[in-house]
Amino acid sequence: MKNSFGNAINVTVFGESHGAGVGVLIDGIAPGIKVDEDFIAQQLTLRRPSGKISTARREPDNYVIQSGVYNGFTTGAPLCIFIPNTDTRSRDYTPDLPRPSHADFTAREKYHGFEDYRGGGHFSGRITAALVAAGAIVIPALREKGIYIGTCIKQVGQFILGDISHDREALLAIAESDYGLTDEYAISMMKDVIESAASDGDSVGGVLETAVIGLPAGLGEPWFDGVESQIARAVFGIPAVKEISFGSDKISVLRGSRANDQFTVKDGKIVTETNNSGGIQGGITNGMPVVFRTTIKATPSISKEQKTVNMSTLEEVTLSVKGRHDPCIVPRARIVLDSVAALVIADMLTVRYGSDALTSK
Repeated sequence: MKNSFGNAINVTVFGESHGAGVGVLIDGIAPGIKVDEDFIAQQLTLRRPSGKISTARREPDNYVIQSGVYNGFTTGAPLCIFIPNTDTRSRDYTPDLPRPSHADFTAREKYHGFEDYRGGGHFSGRITAALVAAGAIVIPALREKGIYIGTCIKQVGQFILGDISHDREALLAIAESDYGLTDEYAISMMKDVIESAASDGDSVGGVLETAVIGLPAGLGEPWFDGVESQIARAVFGIPAVKEISFGSDKISVLRGSRANDQFTVKDGKIVTETNNSGGIQGGITNGMPVVFRTTIKATPSISKEQKTVNMSTLEEVTLSVKGRHDPCIVPRARIVLDSVAALVIADMLTVRYGSDALTSK
């Protein structure tokens, strides 16, 4: 298994949904980064289930920092965070009946039945709790550098709910909000759409929009280590992600004369009049906000009957998925996107400016 991303700062996730717990190992992080344990707990709270729009599984996420932090600061040694699982119900799962659009069948084919199938095992969204904890290590350090990240719920089902802001205070409000939305009407509409799908025994997906502001020009590499490439690789590791796009969502229909971001000078700095390229040109940041959208598919675990095959007998059967599942993971996924984006950005800053990029003034 390949469970890592990052160049200078390497992030590795481990654990299973119904195992002892999940965790993350961060290697290459600089010494001297202040670790705010209350902030880590708050970020994990933003990922946890919330009422009727989420799973009934309730994990307290009482994380343990096992190494790499001393007296409230990173030591520079590998930083390991472990989050115990305490609310599992493995009887709801069977090894022989693959749930449609889950990794049950592909995992069986790859690992020959030795995989932990309970709750999706290592393929479960439960692992994202570890990514959120890791992101919470670097997000405050990035903010100290004037770099802010926020993700809003742009769409749930067919309903458009919001657009991301490029203003620091508004972006911070989105990042700290319960759902990545600050408009009460949009929140109410989101809940109605998700609860309606749940009442039908079904699920719904959506689109998240992320912005990163305050990045210097010059981060990233051409070709295969470009900013888009690095962010996309990490984001596609998040369960249920099916698409990612950068810049204007109308870039494919605009002529070059309108799509091009023309240069100008503002407050003594070279900037672009528009940001259709999403702050990235040639795989390298240009100093404008980095903007990308992520499409999340509908949760595959639904109570409606679906066709599957018994993998032991090859008999075609029907399956109604049991257990406790989210009718929509979009509200919980947005803090995961913030966290993954923060880890990628921290890595790129370290590659460009050295191991003390997050601590030096």
